[in-house]
Amino acid sequence: MASFPLGPQHPPDNTHHHHDPLTLAPPPPPRRHPEMDSDKEMTAAVVEGNDQVTGHIISTTIGGKNGEPKRTISYMAERVVGTGSFGIVFQAKCLETGETVAIKKVLQDRRYKNRELQLMRLMDHPNVVCLKHCFFSTTTKDELFLNLVMEYVPETMYRVLKHYSNANQRMPLIYVKLYTYQIFRGLAYSHAVPGVCHRDVKPQNLLVDPLTHQVKLCDFGSAKVLVKGEVNISYICSRYYRAPELIFGATEYTTSIDIWSAGCVLAELLLGQPLFPGENAVDQLVEIIKVLGTPTREEIRCMNPNYTDFRFPQIKAHPWHKVFQKRMPPEAIDLASRLLQYSPSLRCTALEACAHPFFDELREPNARLPNGRPLPTLFNFKQELTGASPELINRLIPEHVRRQTGLSFPHSAGT
Repeated sequence: MASFPLGPQHPPDNTHHHHDPLTLAPPPPPRRHPEMDSDKEMTAAVVEGNDQVTGHIISTTIGGKNGEPKRTISYMAERVVGTGSFGIVFQAKCLETGETVAIKKVLQDRRYKNRELQLMRLMDHPNVVCLKHCFFSTTTKDELFLNLVMEYVPETMYRVLKHYSNANQRMPLIYVKLYTYQIFRGLAYSHAVPGVCHRDVKPQNLLVDPLTHQVKLCDFGSAKVLVKGEVNISYICSRYYRAPELIFGATEYTTSIDIWSAGCVLAELLLGQPLFPGENAVDQLVEIIKVLGTPTREEIRCMNPNYTDFRFPQIKAHPWHKVFQKRMPPEAIDLASRLLQYSPSLRCTALEACAHPFFDELREPNARLPNGRPLPTLFNFKQELTGASPELINRLIPEHVRRQTGLSFPHSAGT
């Protein structure tokens, strides 16, 4: 089967998401950035004449590199599980193995490499959705599509939240802890190891296995490796989860925009509804101000140094303990307050969030799911611990895990 080399660089830094019109920070004119340039050509098999999805059988060839034998693999498309301006995601079954997979099919501009594909190839972590392989397909109109074949996870955080909301219930605290801990573990890995900022963390992009309760970050269609000093678009991230510096039009932001989004998800799991449900970009800022109060001039400077001339009515911060219900554990309120700060540099890192006392219950030797089954694996940290202080590592890996695995870290005696 033929291979199709992709173009030399990525498209401009604009995403497949269509957000609300942004009045504070209009999207900049398209710019071509040499983002994630690589001299490797990306190639994959091309499947021709693949117009329909459901019920269609797609056959492609994998292997053939480094002496591996080539083999044909076929997928039966079963149902569409997601659609958007980017394309579609469908559930499919591998006819050779019987394995269920998710295939994300996106229109491919022949002039560019696909950044999502490159980033997915960099990542390998239990809390990040796994890319199995990819292939290209064409339609009778000669459109080229990239198909990303990923592990299939049946639920999303959005649907889990909806389940509790429809039943008029709050999510049990053990699941809030388990899910948000894994979000931060996935972010700690992607931020530290490949240096990837997700830029669209929200319940719809968090997969949940209903049996094991393992959580995985998915949809890296907006993600980017952020380079200090390089301009990025501010018109990014879904509105309810958009960090305030993005609303202020910041273009030199950091991975702390993901930390804000994850803080919004934590608050939503605790409240059962979005914390900042803005109807448009300006209203989004109003919703944030109603909780955090009016940002100071210094906080505005930290978010966007070019945006100091704005005027807003002076509103006092709403105390965090009043934002949440009375029975909310103080550790939950403390963590939310450390994540949802105006100044990006004051937000804790993903790894620091994992070590927060809110998650101590998960570190207990006898911690179990409510049904008595074991928790998913939570402490098999690898490269993401590089550069972490001994004290932080000591808080992250419980003593009973260190004893079992024979790990020894400096200062690991005494917590």
